[in-house]
Amino acid sequence: MHEKQQLNGAYYGPSIPPPKSYHRPSRGGGFDCCCGCLFNLIFKLILTVIIIVGIVVFLFWLIVRPNVVKVHVTDATLTQFNYTNNNNNLNYDLSLNITIRNPNKKLGIYYDSIEARALYHDVRVDSVFLDPFYQGHKSTNLLNPSFKGQKVIVLGADQSLDLSKEKDAGAYEIVVKMYLRVRFKFGAFKTRKMKPKITCELRIPLKSAGGSSAGGGFEATKCDWDR
Repeated sequence: MHEKQQLNGAYYGPSIPPPKSYHRPSRGGGFDCCCGCLFNLIFKLILTVIIIVGIVVFLFWLIVRPNVVKVHVTDATLTQFNYTNNNNNLNYDLSLNITIRNPNKKLGIYYDSIEARALYHDVRVDSVFLDPFYQGHKSTNLLNPSFKGQKVIVLGADQSLDLSKEKDAGAYEIVVKMYLRVRFKFGAFKTRKMKPKITCELRIPLKSAGGSSAGGGFEATKCDWDR
């Protein structure tokens, strides 16, 4: 019989290897990386374009130094403004002299479309289209819109009260707005079409057949150029 051997102390055998961990790579890792790189590239391109456009606009302003167009109503003749309450019928006859001044030394202006509207307390009375034209550097042009006719308009209680007061005073509060489509010219370069608006708030006396007016004379009025 074999005698059993007694083991004294620790047993020194081969080391036990650590358990293996299996890591499965993410299937979308490469795709996510590509998307992120593409997004960063697009963002940098857009930012670069914005910076370049900003520099070009700043240099253009620095060279040209554009000034706002100056608009004045130098004369207004109102020979008829009769409103009939029973049928809401308004008879009107209004003529204006409007000067447009281009104060810029290096900019010309193409007025491709000009629509003039006459309004009475936010109610449109009439609208006319004026002939397009080109305005050179530091020049002044005269426009002569006229509004004449008959129209049915409905006035509210407050508007009717204002009409009565203005009739007694012999002068009417009329707003003339001009809706433009313009292009600016700098050398051979032309801008895209822009749509500024001109607002003229007028107090126009009613002239009688003899040429006199109870509301006094018309005072030249500066208009607002809204870009």
